[in-house]
Amino acid sequence: MIELETLIPFFAASLLLGIAPGPDNIFVLTQSALHGKKAGIIVMLGLCTGLVAHTTAVALGVAVIFHTSAVAFSMLKFIGAGYLVYLAWQAFKASAEIIRNALPEKFSLRKLYLRGILMNITNPKVSLFFLAFLPQFADPSRGPVSIQIFLLGGVFILATLLVFGGIALLSGSIGQVLTRSVRFNKILNKVAGTVFLGLALKLATTER
Repeated sequence: MIELETLIPFFAASLLLGIAPGPDNIFVLTQSALHGKKAGIIVMLGLCTGLVAHTTAVALGVAVIFHTSAVAFSMLKFIGAGYLVYLAWQAFKASAEIIRNALPEKFSLRKLYLRGILMNITNPKVSLFFLAFLPQFADPSRGPVSIQIFLLGGVFILATLLVFGGIALLSGSIGQVLTRSVRFNKILNKVAGTVFLGLALKLATTER
């Protein structure tokens, strides 16, 4: 099995990758600021569920499809970009509703959880990243590579939970103060909508 000397630097690298600005941690930040700490935690759990799917895809060899097939890669990235555009539209729409009703839109925990899953699994770059990153720390001489990939994926998810959990709690605390004001709530939704559009554009123009 994987040695501790390998897992420690892998865990450290995973923490640094989680801290580095990217679509997922920005997504947690915006959702926590808009809807509170609990919402951020639920979105984070959805994102990590998506990481389980990506880990499984790498362990079973499915992720190779996105590396070899331009059609599969393009289809998934445009689905993801379209979903982000939809989220942007919802955020801008919520701003208008705040003006009319002076109340933020409420989201169910289930909806937020599914939002996190969709945000993650519709990004083919995550599968390609896992496909390139995880096998580097696997050693065929130490047992089945697929089992090692699952173990590495679990460690990566643990690091993600720690980093994204911190982001959710901090952003949620700040958001609780800001969202008491209708004006700030409106601004936060517009910022979130703009961020979603930027992420959609980045995803739609990304290459393998």
